Amino acid sequence: MKLGCEKNFMEELKRNYIVDEQNQKIAVQLDIETFNRIEEILENFALAKLMKEQSGEEAFELDEALEHYQGLEKTD
Repeated sequence: MKLGCEKNFMEELKRNYIVDEQNQKIAVQLDIETFNRIEEILENFALAKLMKEQSGEEAFELDEALEHYQGLEKTD
């Protein structure tokens, strides 16, 4: 996902509110596509932050970085 499109995404965000007996919002229900897009944005943000924090340190070669990334455990 391209940086900067998050604002556009937020405007398109499909959300269903769950309310209590007093009609107060207590939760949000998202479709899986929306959840996956949010997860991708958060992962990209965290990766960019980590990369900024690590700047100046020795960097991986591309193949090393790919191997490391593929070895990370993904949550479903």
